[in-house]
Amino acid sequence: MRYLITFLATVLLAFNSFAADLSVYAGAGLIKPMEELRKNFEQEHHISVSVHYGGSGELFGLMAAGRPSDVFIPGAAKYTQDALKNGWIVRESIRDLVRHVPVIVVPAGNPAHIQTLEDLTKPGIRVALGDPKGPAIGRVSKKLLSEAGLYEKVRANTRVLTPTVNQLLIYVTLKQADAAIIWEDLVSWSENRGKADVIRIPEAQNQIKTIPTAVTTHGKENPLAPRFSDHIASEAGLAIWKKWGFQPCAR
Repeated sequence: MRYLITFLATVLLAFNSFAADLSVYAGAGLIKPMEELRKNFEQEHHISVSVHYGGSGELFGLMAAGRPSDVFIPGAAKYTQDALKNGWIVRESIRDLVRHVPVIVVPAGNPAHIQTLEDLTKPGIRVALGDPKGPAIGRVSKKLLSEAGLYEKVRANTRVLTPTVNQLLIYVTLKQADAAIIWEDLVSWSENRGKADVIRIPEAQNQIKTIPTAVTTHGKENPLAPRFSDHIASEAGLAIWKKWGFQPCAR
């Protein structure tokens, strides 16, 4: 049954990608601004846009498997650079959109009294992390904790590794975890306000990333692909990103 479900999901993804006028792969943590941007673009051009949301590692894997996509918007620039090295991205189309800032998030009121990365190593602290092979935040969390000499100790306290960043916030708001490392912008979304507190990571310890957009080599034959990248990187597009808690990159 599990294999049948996986097969059907793959078929459905492929069908949706071909049925739409434009196919986009985007990190799961970008869903709020991306849905608004997608709808605006569809209304402006009277076309259909299919956006597949997932962990950046999953999206990279789909591209490696040859699944069709016109535009690639992962949660960190590393995935775009890796895709470029593999010949899946048009180099001239890459542009930086917004910054992605990791933070520690805890349940409202901070019942476990977390204040620093070091506090995540304390006995009994329940930590949730992104899977390093899944969302961009998983790889980033592992790197910043490793550089601080804390990864193995924090990993020992980790109760779950999630395939998307969105799931990390759910574990925290439901108080199934005392702390998680996520992107700052997620906490600003209306449904999350008041449910979690943010503990900022000192910049010297942090791994602040950039979210880029790029046209794929598959998408270079689709004139809508560069137009969509222009749309989400425009002044009006960046205003939408900012509305959802993202910091536009310097121009």
